[in-house]
Amino acid sequence: MEFVRRIFSSLWKTWFLIWFCFIILLALPGFLIFLSRKKWFGLAFRLEQIVCFSIMIGSGVILRKIYMVNKRSLPHPCVYVANHASYLDILASYVVIPNYSIFMAKAELKKVPFINLFFREMNVLVNRKSKMDSHRAFVEVGKRIDEGSSIYIFPEGTISDDGSLLRFKNGAFKLAIDKQIPIVPIVYTNNWRLLQNGGFFKSYGRPGISEAIVHPPVLTKGLTEENLVTLREEVYKIFETELANYENKIRRK
Repeated sequence: MEFVRRIFSSLWKTWFLIWFCFIILLALPGFLIFLSRKKWFGLAFRLEQIVCFSIMIGSGVILRKIYMVNKRSLPHPCVYVANHASYLDILASYVVIPNYSIFMAKAELKKVPFINLFFREMNVLVNRKSKMDSHRAFVEVGKRIDEGSSIYIFPEGTISDDGSLLRFKNGAFKLAIDKQIPIVPIVYTNNWRLLQNGGFFKSYGRPGISEAIVHPPVLTKGLTEENLVTLREEVYKIFETELANYENKIRRK
């Protein structure tokens, strides 16, 4: 049975990669045009939303979006924060958020074909091992917020291998406090069960229903850096509780 599962998983992931590349290539001319001028970045973002939705649907992954707040009342600009245990999280992010947002991601992505296209101009890459580069990236993101853009950050800073929640780094919360804008937590409960991180043949992948829960904004108005740790832990608790609730539901089935 385990052998059959691995075969099915490898076949599905092969199809996922083929479909991913096909959709990206199909949309490439549009991206090259929309990313050529800053005033068209909003159109590039809308195209990214269409592309990510198409990749998920075509690979048999249906995103169930649960908004605990009216979608139309989500603040803008804001700092979106999400847990990160699967590459599906990135695709789902574009589908679940309604407003144009800047993504912060690790510098290694500039080596990935196609993906690096979006980080040449529109999004921001950060080398977390370099304090100077991290500072530069956060200054740039601060400018984008001042221009009216929301920011999307995975505060764990890396992908969890087993779906467990890693400790949050301070960056997203310091940014929200500095700019006095709300934090909107987005919890991906089961993406890691659909597409696991790891080697192609060692990790599992399958179609299914992905779940994203968008929580009400956590306000930062009036907070200072003295409140940073408290804010970070308050948001962390939201994720910890939501993921624990999901695992309890799974065990009861």
